[in-house]
Amino acid sequence: MTALAPDPPPAPVPSRRAWRAARITPLGELNSPPRLTATAVRLVVQVFLVVFLWRGLYAQTDGSVAGLDREQAVAYAVLAVLATRVRDLNRHLGRDTVQQHLHFGTIAYWFLRPLPPHRYHALRALGDQLYGFAWVIAGYLVCRAAGVLPPPASAAAAAAFAAGVLLGQTVLYFVMTLTDLLCFWTLRDDAALQIVQFAQNLLSGSFAPLWFFPGWFRTMSDLLPFQATLNTPLSLYIGRIPPAEAPRALLVQVMWVVVLAALTRWLWHRAALRVVSQGG
Repeated sequence: MTALAPDPPPAPVPSRRAWRAARITPLGELNSPPRLTATAVRLVVQVFLVVFLWRGLYAQTDGSVAGLDREQAVAYAVLAVLATRVRDLNRHLGRDTVQQHLHFGTIAYWFLRPLPPHRYHALRALGDQLYGFAWVIAGYLVCRAAGVLPPPASAAAAAAFAAGVLLGQTVLYFVMTLTDLLCFWTLRDDAALQIVQFAQNLLSGSFAPLWFFPGWFRTMSDLLPFQATLNTPLSLYIGRIPPAEAPRALLVQVMWVVVLAALTRWLWHRAALRVVSQGG
């Protein structure tokens, strides 16, 4: 009796075809004009509100608070609002979250394709972020033209800010990926996702600059990756972190990228062991 030869491994997906996965979210948004209108209106309202909120808070204060003057605080708040657009996309409408795929059983297709699931997940996230960055850049230019945002504190601050934004978004991707991977070990992770999102907004400085919080709170946030996603790049932009201290701040971000990348890669491997394909 002749033994059957094992099936050959699936051929790798050409890079040009694989990169098409990054276009899914932008194309879905661009083909839905009501979403574009809603996003633009929401951004305008949010920026309008935070500008008058922080100007009102500083109206009764002379000088600076927690090392920030009024213009720095307003700039930080406006940039924080714009930054939320980078990851503020709702995939639930298209049933394309990891949790939904696990619920319906379609997550198995991620592991049967020639394209590795972790790469597909990263490409989809890259498409989300590039689309979000387009909104951020447009909003930034409008705010600069309207006089709401001042320029960076210096050329060195601008360069450090650009590097901090890229590293911060990478850290944020891995943090959210860890939340997605939690679904493989839990029936539902709605509560965990809400907790992570709240912790991300609070500890990253999205609600308010971390410099306004007590010392023990800032020390705690330094031990977690959330502050590296938003507080670090925005502090570099407004000059709260001087250029001389920028290398150390960027190095902390790099450290979190390396640690979280290793952790998520290991969890993707463990998650693959939990996926069962019936009849295939």
